[in-house]
Amino acid sequence: MTTRRLGLALAAMIALPVAAMAQTLNIGAGAPVTTIDPHFHNVGPNNALTTHIFDRLVERNGRSQMRPGLAASWQVISDTEWEFKLREGVTWHDGQPFTADDVIFTFSRVPNVPNSPGGFGGFLRAIANVEVKDAHTLRIHTTQPHPLLPLDLASVSIISRHAGEGMGTEDYNSGRAAIGTGPYRFVSFRPGDRVEMQRNDSFWGEREPWARVNYRMILNDTSRTAAMLTGDVDLIEQIPTSDLARLRRDPRLTITEIASLRTMYMSPDFSRDGGTPLVTDNAGVPLTRNPFRDVRVRRALSMAINRDALVERVMEGAAVATAQWLPEGAFGYNPAVRPMAFDPDGAKRLLAEAGYPDGFRVTVHTPNDRWPNDARMTQAVAQMWTRIGVRVQVEALPFTAFVPRRARIEFAMQMGAWGSATGEGSNYLVNIVSTYDRQRLTGANNNGRYSSAEFDSLTARASATMDDAAREALWREAVVKFADEVPQIQLVQLTNTWALRRGLQHEPRMDERTLAMGVRPAP
Repeated sequence: MTTRRLGLALAAMIALPVAAMAQTLNIGAGAPVTTIDPHFHNVGPNNALTTHIFDRLVERNGRSQMRPGLAASWQVISDTEWEFKLREGVTWHDGQPFTADDVIFTFSRVPNVPNSPGGFGGFLRAIANVEVKDAHTLRIHTTQPHPLLPLDLASVSIISRHAGEGMGTEDYNSGRAAIGTGPYRFVSFRPGDRVEMQRNDSFWGEREPWARVNYRMILNDTSRTAAMLTGDVDLIEQIPTSDLARLRRDPRLTITEIASLRTMYMSPDFSRDGGTPLVTDNAGVPLTRNPFRDVRVRRALSMAINRDALVERVMEGAAVATAQWLPEGAFGYNPAVRPMAFDPDGAKRLLAEAGYPDGFRVTVHTPNDRWPNDARMTQAVAQMWTRIGVRVQVEALPFTAFVPRRARIEFAMQMGAWGSATGEGSNYLVNIVSTYDRQRLTGANNNGRYSSAEFDSLTARASATMDDAAREALWREAVVKFADEVPQIQLVQLTNTWALRRGLQHEPRMDERTLAMGVRPAP
């Protein structure tokens, strides 16, 4: 063999593994996926992962704009009736055909998932009944006019009756029931480590470039950055703010970013009238009444927070101070409502007026591995509150330990965050602010059990307003009421960031989901 031919042969041998590697996408996720069941827990990491395996009737792009999914089209028949035409020729991962009956089965399961710590029932709250006109046509009747129905359905993953009937969350986690129509098939799930998927070559949509996706959970910020720098992963999410400048300078990497739909806030407990060991006087004796039920206390705590300092020192510029739950420009954002001015002296006066001239003690709980700088931000807020006499003990937990305790309403005050994936005003109000009610399917993630009949009425009225301008005016009214009542103490609106190796292109998403479908080889 000549030297030239030998060189070509060696080059071919080297190129084969590189080509094979190029077929695999390694994602470094910053938060844990806790289940493959797409209806068990409405949290961002689970939703991002299950989006690969399951489809929805309506999908959303990176800017939360609607597009057809398993429903090829939809139209309003009357104020309380919609027709959805389902996509034909779609098959489940096991080859069975997708039909309207699978949608019926999905809708019946969503509000009834056992032990769900915060489910998806709120997205179906307006549906009165569903007619199957034929295998690919549905008529959905709502209890009242509900212009948000397509947006709501964009949050509900469709599962198959034949694979899911009689199955529980554990069957999805094992893969037995994890049969979707999505672009990737389930391979394995190792909790706390990774989810492995392979391309669905029978997918009805655009063919994916990645034969395999490894969705790795790298919760430690330093480890996630290191994995990116050493090439162990192709893309990471939730860039640690302390590493952002360094990664921007690295010529091997590209940074993508977008304004986030996620807001971070402190959430007080409204479920108790009386005292709790987590809220005491300065001698450690539980208070006889819950101070957080007094709006003057909530306002005082809000006034004591220097949000600009949180943005600058904790988030290092990767956030903006806010009093709302949507970014500027979103449908329902109210430009007239600004964050409460930092006024510690005024906060002390309000506390005294509420009957706490010497303050009190409180234990605040936070995850330490879920949202960017979650525990650091909680510690910073705690220091600010301590300066007005509210002495804080912070307990930071892994998110997997935090969630079940949050669901049992064990916390007196907690760090919270919510990403309004619909990109408009209703999502936060229905899930976080509305009264917890399993029958009405509201308040599924209202972990502080705040309840206001006036807020409930305003949310229901706005949700039923078909005219866009009139509906947005009502959402803006809700923002004003929220700022006055302070059911949660808003802190900052995040900026979503990703780092990826050069040679790839990525569509950043306002809903912060990291999707293999948004990553392509650069042209």
